[in-house]
Amino acid sequence: MLSNIQSVHFIGICGTAMASVAAALLERGVRVTGSDANVYPPMSTFLAERGIEVREGYREENLSDAPELVVIGNAISRGNPEAEAVLERKLRYCSLPELLKETFIRGKRSIVIAGTHGKTTTTSMLAWVFEHNGLNPSYLIGGIPNNFSQGARFTDSEWFIIEGDEYDTAFFDKRSKFIHYLPEVAVLNNLEFDHADIFENLAQIQTSFRRFINLIPRNGLLIANGDDANIAPLLGINHCPILRFGLSDADDLRFSEEGSRFTLNEAEFALPLFGELNVCNALGVIAVARHCGLTDSQIQSAFASFEGIKRRMEVRGEARGVMVIDDFAHHPTAIRETLKALKARYPSRRIWAVFEPRSNSTRRSVFQDDLAAAFGDADEVVVAQVARLEQIPEAERLDAERLMTDIQSHGAKAAYLPDVEAIVNHVTTQAAEGDVVCVLSNGSFGGIHEKLLAALRA
Repeated sequence: MLSNIQSVHFIGICGTAMASVAAALLERGVRVTGSDANVYPPMSTFLAERGIEVREGYREENLSDAPELVVIGNAISRGNPEAEAVLERKLRYCSLPELLKETFIRGKRSIVIAGTHGKTTTTSMLAWVFEHNGLNPSYLIGGIPNNFSQGARFTDSEWFIIEGDEYDTAFFDKRSKFIHYLPEVAVLNNLEFDHADIFENLAQIQTSFRRFINLIPRNGLLIANGDDANIAPLLGINHCPILRFGLSDADDLRFSEEGSRFTLNEAEFALPLFGELNVCNALGVIAVARHCGLTDSQIQSAFASFEGIKRRMEVRGEARGVMVIDDFAHHPTAIRETLKALKARYPSRRIWAVFEPRSNSTRRSVFQDDLAAAFGDADEVVVAQVARLEQIPEAERLDAERLMTDIQSHGAKAAYLPDVEAIVNHVTTQAAEGDVVCVLSNGSFGGIHEKLLAALRA
């Protein structure tokens, strides 16, 4: 697809995957520009450090230098000035998954990590296991792994490791992104209802995953969590082998402040990550690595030096004895597992959960009861004003008042506050030495992490 193309423009460049691919193209000598309405760290910093020009706001004149290819992000819809200009001027365009498939994945041995939770961590961990053992994989990860300098890399290796998202591809291609990724080996770690803006129910999500599974060749492999009841109906296939794994396989499972330890088939593994969800992530990685010829000692050697991912239980700093942690969790299960892991890691410390309901699912009532229960391991809960409620039909909106009442009924203190400034004031006046404040959001949350630390220092 990139044959003889010298310039590419990305509409929506500050998405993690878009920015990572843009940086990789720049390394290949392609001139790269991009635009976005939401330019904020870490991706804005990531792009600036690489000298990639980002034009803030969407305007037709952003295409005035006539790029030879335009990559349109999946957050872009009809009515976007640049997208409309691309169609009107008949410029060459594609989605990011299409670009990946035809330019970077075809001809490689593609390993796709899919599921509702843990995709970024699992993909990062697997890429590091391969890298640590000299396999030099290409990879695309929906985050920035601390073991690598960026979320995407394209090498001459036969291996391509990619995070497979079930969200739709683009306004002109409503199939799930992972349909494009040519899976030879697929990992399916868990499956729940999510993305209420594009899926009506769990059955629709399962249908999308069935289509993905149907692409695995007969000489490939599906590695699936056999403990997950929502995955079970998808496993009645005979076109490729299936390998099942699950938390029940991890013997002598122990957690400490250093991480997790367990035994699998008499081999001992230690992981510098916390919580049962991360153990499941590791079990999937072990299954893939063993299938691809790596030994248990090679896998454990990589685990020992795995440094995690930005925005996954990432400690942003400590001030006045209060630790501030950043986490991307926004689905009720991810919130619950993050807080559960923090409670296990810091059993004697008070845990704060500061949550921004901004995803298309958590702003809706579909998770009303699940959200309240998700904060069970928090001592103090602060919920920011629900973003863009006016965009959701009144009957479908999250009821914030009821959420507060339900959280309190589970034993935690709860506050619903209008903005970042009010939250920072509330936390800094109430937090005490030894407290752990975990900020849960899939966005920038108004730079609340640094504002909290600055206020605590003051």
